[in-house]
Amino acid sequence: MSLGLVYAQKFPERVIAAVFGAITAGTRTEIDWITRAMGRVFPQQWKQFVAAVPETERTGNLAAAYARLLADPDPEVREMAGLRWCEWEDTHVSLMPGWRPSPRYADPAFRNVFARLVTHYWAHDCFLAPNEILGGMGRLAGIPAILVHGRYDVSGPLDTAWKITEAWPGSQLIVLDDAGHGGEGFAATVTAAVDSFNGRA
Repeated sequence: MSLGLVYAQKFPERVIAAVFGAITAGTRTEIDWITRAMGRVFPQQWKQFVAAVPETERTGNLAAAYARLLADPDPEVREMAGLRWCEWEDTHVSLMPGWRPSPRYADPAFRNVFARLVTHYWAHDCFLAPNEILGGMGRLAGIPAILVHGRYDVSGPLDTAWKITEAWPGSQLIVLDDAGHGGEGFAATVTAAVDSFNGRA
C-alpha cells in the first residue's frame, strides 16, 4: 500500500484512479507501533518475539535486529528468526473477528522470504523520508481514490487512513466495521471499489 502511494506521488500523470486497502504510510511511528508498542496488547507474545534478539539489541531497532538474524550464515539462526517474526505477524492481526492463524506461515521458505522482505524495508524506514507520504498527498489532488480499512486493524490503526483521506482531495475512505488487516468482506469491498472505476480513461 505504501509503495503504491509513493509511486502515485512520483508519477501522478500515470494514475487515472486508485484503490488501496489496509492503509499505511511507512513511518517510523508505525513500525515502532507494530514491533514495540503492540507489546502492550500482547505482552506474553511480545516477550517471546523480543527474546529472539540478542539482549544488547532489544532496546533498538527490532526490525534491523531481525534483518541481521535472517541474513545469518547459520541456517538454524535464520529459521528461528523467520519463525519468531511470523509468529508475531500472526499475533498482531489476531484481534479481528473470525481470525484464524495464517497457513502460509507453516511454510519455512515462505516465512524466510516474507520476514526478510519486511524487515529489510522496516529496518530502513521503508527508504522514505520522515512523513514523506503524508507530506506528498497534495500531488494526488483531484485523482479519485477509494481507501478501504478495517476497524479492527490494530496493527495498522485507522488514523493513518483517516489522515491520508483528509489530505487527499477526491478520495473516499470506507471503514469496514467487521474487518481487520483484511478479513470478512475486505476483498469484496476492494473489488467493488476497483469495479466502480471501470471505464475511466
